[in-house]
Order: sequence, then C-alpha cells, then structure tokens
Amino acid sequence: MGKILKIGLPKGSLQESTLKLFRKAGYHITTSARSYYPSFDDSEIEAMLIRAQEMARYVEDGILDCGLTGKDWILEQNALVHEVAELIYAKEGLRSVRWVIAVPNESKIKTLKDLNGKRIATELIGFTKRYLKSRGIKAEVDFSWGATEVKPPHLADAIVELTETGSSLKANNLRIVETILESSTRFIANKKAWQDKWKRQKMQNIVMLLKGALSAEEKVGLKMNVPDGSLKRVMSLLSAMHSPTMSPLSDKGWYALEVIIDEKVVRDIVPKLKKAGATGIVEYQLNKVIP
Repeated sequence: MGKILKIGLPKGSLQESTLKLFRKAGYHITTSARSYYPSFDDSEIEAMLIRAQEMARYVEDGILDCGLTGKDWILEQNALVHEVAELIYAKEGLRSVRWVIAVPNESKIKTLKDLNGKRIATELIGFTKRYLKSRGIKAEVDFSWGATEVKPPHLADAIVELTETGSSLKANNLRIVETILESSTRFIANKKAWQDKWKRQKMQNIVMLLKGALSAEEKVGLKMNVPDGSLKRVMSLLSAMHSPTMSPLSDKGWYALEVIIDEKVVRDIVPKLKKAGATGIVEYQLNKVIP
C-alpha cells in the first residue's frame, strides 16, 4: 500500500464552504448524502466528515493525521495539536467568528459582573466556565443542545453563542454584552504525524493550495490593450495596486497590460481605465493566487 494522509473535514456549518475551498484549490471531491467519507481524486488522501466540535480530539489521538476546525473547538477541548495554518473563512464569508454573551434586549444584565448567580446556556461550556472563573464570575453554565437563542429569558438568563454577522441574535431580540472569544478556521495536525517527513510535506502542500484559493476569493485579473499615448495615464491608475505585467503587441505602439486587483475596486476603476485610453478590457476569475 502507498502512503496515506488521513484528513478530517468539518461536517455541519463549515462543510459546504470547506468543500468549495478544496475544489477551488484543485481537488476534485465526490460526496454522497449518506456517506461520511468524501472521495478525493488524490489517492494519497483519505477523508472523513467529522463535526468541528470533535475534530481536535480525533487529531490529537492520531485517529486522523490532520483536519480543519475552529480555534474555539481546539480551546474547548484543550487539545494538544499542531496548528499548521490559520484559514480565514466561515459559513457566510471570509471572516472570523465570535462567541458572545447575549441577553434579551430588556434584560437588566449590562456587564459581565451582572452574571453572578445567573444561569447561562451554551454549547461552548468548557471554555465559558474557564472564562468566567478567570474573571471571578460565579454563574451556572448549562450545556445547550441547540436553538440556544430561544433559551432566554425563561430557560436561561443569558447565552454564549457563536455569531458571524449578529443578524440571528437581533432577530431573536438579543443584544451582546461581551465578546469572549474570536475564532477562525485552523488546519491542525497530529503532533506525531507532523514529525513524519512525508505527511508534513503533504500537509504543507495542501495548506499552500488552500491559502492560494482563499487569496483568490476577493481578487480578479484584468487584461487590456493600451496605446503608447495612453500608457502613462493607465499606468498611473494601476500604480496604487500591483505593478502590471506589460508586453508589446504586434501592432506598433500598442501594449498589453495584465494585473491582479481586488474585485471590489473593479467597478470603479474599469470606467476610468476606459476613459484613460485602455481598450479590450477583460476581467477574469482566479482559482489560486500563490505568493
């Protein structure tokens, strides 16, 4: 048998965004609604779908060589794993997420100290207990099996809940008292597996491609043709970004320019480029940007 890297992919809220990221990184992945074992087009990778809450424990124990999970769940389990890389993406975008203490809008709880003697519901029970203890707060922390936002005020005085945009909290008439943890996705490795030369190189290659795919998420490429008389004006518009690649065309006095820029600026800069003399402007999507 050849060498195999056992990797855990997060099942649940991060599943689709993670699979999309791997596909953009160049991996063809086949999944089945009833299977927990995605198939990679790389015979050296064996993948398994595991809930992010459990991932760090299985990686620490060596059942998996590596996996992707949140920093929050690594801390929740006090897992002894090697953090290979931070990958900034979540369910709804390229951002970190927050664990916050939230209460009903009409609650008298205004600060952390007001939680003394209160009941708190959360899925992040271990970290929450340690956080409150470190700040001298004595509260009862109950594990929540789901639908945490509906617990206050009748089943709990407050909750500690994960939020990406805050919209769900607002929709449930809740306000944030304090952020207790900011978390992002991490690529983690079993410490023994990380010492294996082949496995380490394999993981580093995967991480490089994933980071390249993330870097490309908010960028696009622009190509254009520019006559010599307009070159200075067009270059001045692009100089605040990255130096464009420039090559002469077969038509004398014309140049081809190509540049990678943030997608959010395209709608503003393209009309300016056109007005400055650029023609044949082409915008194209990117799969990976490797520095």
